[in-house]
Parts: sequence; structure tokens; C-alpha cells
Amino acid sequence: MTKELPVGEGEMVELRVEGLGPGGEGVARHEGFTVFVPEALPGETVRARIVRRKKNYAVAAAETWLSESPDRVVPRCPVYADCGGCQLQHLSYPAQLRAKRQQVADALAHIGRLSDVPVLPVLGADSPWNYRNKVQFPVGRDRGEIVIGCFARGTHTIIDTGRCFIQAAGNNDVVNAVRDAVREFRVPVYDEDRHIGVLRHVVGRVGQDGSLMVVLVTAVRELRQAKGIVAFLRRRLPRLVSVQQNIQTYRNNVILGRETLLLWGKDAIRDRIGRLSFRISPRSFFQVNTRQAEVLYGKALEYAGLTGQETVIDAYCGTGTISLFLAQRARKVYGIEIVKPAIFDARRNARDNHVRNAEFMVGDAAAVMPQLYRNGIRADVVVTDPPRAGCTPPVLQTFAAMRPRRIVYVSCNPATLARDLAILNESGYRAAEVQPVDMFPMTSAVESVALIERAGEDEGIAPVTGRGRERK
Repeated sequence: MTKELPVGEGEMVELRVEGLGPGGEGVARHEGFTVFVPEALPGETVRARIVRRKKNYAVAAAETWLSESPDRVVPRCPVYADCGGCQLQHLSYPAQLRAKRQQVADALAHIGRLSDVPVLPVLGADSPWNYRNKVQFPVGRDRGEIVIGCFARGTHTIIDTGRCFIQAAGNNDVVNAVRDAVREFRVPVYDEDRHIGVLRHVVGRVGQDGSLMVVLVTAVRELRQAKGIVAFLRRRLPRLVSVQQNIQTYRNNVILGRETLLLWGKDAIRDRIGRLSFRISPRSFFQVNTRQAEVLYGKALEYAGLTGQETVIDAYCGTGTISLFLAQRARKVYGIEIVKPAIFDARRNARDNHVRNAEFMVGDAAAVMPQLYRNGIRADVVVTDPPRAGCTPPVLQTFAAMRPRRIVYVSCNPATLARDLAILNESGYRAAEVQPVDMFPMTSAVESVALIERAGEDEGIAPVTGRGRERK
């Protein structure tokens, strides 16, 4: 006999919000049943209507606030209520940091069964606004008007955005200039339902010196108005140094295609993290919050505990940002990445920064690391910064099989971090502590750095010192 669920669609319930979910929604319980309440904050009591019910949870829309959190603030952005780009503008910044720490701690406890791992207070940003050095907005039409901005929450409806409060000012200038150019030259915009039109997305990047790159993502190769658009953008954007066209012909949600054409100017811009300079092309991976990236990589370097004598393997090295940080204090760093263009960028970044003790290889870490081991290379430290899906079990098994003294795991997803720490725990490695870093203020996302040590074999390991370790 199927157990009847305690709530039904359309039902009004009174809910006390206990915490925040991974998407920034309030989390409440009704007769033990989990109910997600968008826009509600921990400590608030609301009367809400159940709008969707699943087997294990329900979603409710708050209609009346019976009590409000003292941490509730007025969002700065006028389109925040509709836009899906931010999730936490209605929560004070100190409270955001507390909520993100709790998100990491809950994932470790509930997913990884690792409730004894210390989770340190989140390292917040000096300023939580205007931090993004990269914008990528879809282009469309709404009642005949050109719109460029984020998708509305849970939809593909574009919310026209003239000023995004988490974007660097230069990126907002790019978006507004492109919108006017599309109107001026009557560029057909892409219709994803019918797969017709030309302009799909606008991508903008801001360099360290304020230089701007504009990338026009098109559904077709021919951009007939290219020369006129370039001249228009050059007049509107005095700091513009690069205009490029990326061709994405596939009927999917992937933003960038494989082919990029230089329409005018330089093929890349530059940015800095600490003392290192990085070349950024349209498809390069680079942290969108440059200042907080330095905090994140500094923590990874601290946890690596390098003395200058170690061999380090950086799995999922991307364009070599963390590898080059590590190389400043290591004897040798080997960076591994399965994406070939990223390795080309990594090698070039190493040359540009005169780093000679970093070597970059294309391939799957699960295959390349055993090969390095057979060639006599022993990793003292393994560093990994995988995508949101985390590491595959073969990669984690390879880490453990190489028996490094410690592993430093950089994660953008608390759930997969917790899962992978539990797997490593079964392989003889214990998580000593986790340091969250707020790379994305005003959103529900949180980055973390975990220090993982080989259990029971501390002799010969350089001590890791720093603010995080002293707090333990």
C-alpha cells in the first residue's frame, strides 16, 4: 500500500524555513516532508501554496510572510525578482557567507558521512559587487524588441539587462553596445525553438588593464554586417582591443562552438593572478573573479605545503593557472588535462611567465598518472580542480595508488566534493579540513579547497601553516 504524502498540490501550508538549499531556495519541513520555498530565508515563517509535489519533496510559493529574517535586505538589482543570474541578493552578505559554509558542512555530513571534518568560515570578497570579468548572455526578442541578459529562473525567457550588478562595468558596456549594434544593423537574432537566425550569444571579457574583448556567437558562419558592427563597436567602446566571431551551429545549449574567427584586433587579452600573467582567448578557462581566484589559489598553495623539493601532479590543470602557482615553490609540476586547446594555453602561459619547471600533458589523468609512475615519477602532492561532476572513481583510485603525501582538492560543487572525499577516505586518505572561498557573491555557488592527508603516515610531511590550520 502506497503511503500518502503529507502535502498535495494547491494546498496551503504554514512553514518554518530551516536552511537554504543548493540553489538558494529556503528549505522547510512539513510533517517531516521536505518543502523548498524560493525567496524564503532561514528563520522565516511563511504561508505558502504547494505548486509542485514529487515523491521525496515539494516546492511551494510563499504568499504571506508571517515573520522575516533580520538578514533580509532589499536587492540592489531592479530585475532580480525575475532574473536567474543571482539567487541571494535578498540576503545580507555576512549571512550569505554563513549559509555557504553551512552548505559545505551539510554536504560533507549528509553525502560524505564526514561530520568530523572541520569546515572553516568562508573567505569572503572585499566587495561582493561588479566582480565578474566575463559575461555570456543569450540574445533574443521580446515583443519585437532586442533583449540581451540572463534567463529567467527555470525558463529560457531572456530578461533584458542594461546593468548587471555582479558584472564588471566594461562587460555591461559591451552588452549595451552590442544591443544597439544589433538594432542598427538589423542582425537576425537566434530563435532556439525554430533554430533560425544569426546571433545567439554575446560574450565579453575584461582584462587586467580594462581592455575589452567582444565575441559574437552566431548560428551561421556568414556574418554579413561584420565590418559595420566592428566599426560601430570600436566607436562605442574606447577600451576595445578584440572583436571575434564564434560559430555554434548545433541545436543545443552549449554556448561556444569549436571555430572562432578574428574579426578585428588581438586574438586574446591578458589578466593577472598574483605575479602571474595569463593569456585569455575566447574559449580559455579563467576564473571569473580575479581577486578571489588569488585567494583560492593561495589557499591551495598553502595546503600543498611545498618546500621547493616536491614533485606535484596537477590533475584537471586546465590552462595551467594552479600549476603555475604551484611551480613557484615546487621542484617540478606535471599538469594533466584532457582538453587539448587548454594544454596549448597552459604551455604558452608557462613560457610567457618564464616558468621552466612545469610540464603539461594531454590525456585522462587515470591513464597519464600510471604512465608517469611507470617512468619513475613519484608525486609528493596531487592537486586536482575537476569540473562540477567531480573526479571519476578511476581517477580517485589513481590518486591513492600513487601514494602522495597529501592531496589538495579544489571543488566548485560541495556534493561531489563530499562524495569524492568519502571515496578517498576508504582508500587511506582523510580530509583534514575544508576552506570555502566565495568566488561568486550574490549567487548560491561556493568554491572550496580541501586538504587531504595520508592517514597514519605523517612522518616526513612538511607542516602546513596558515590561518586555517592555526584555527584547528
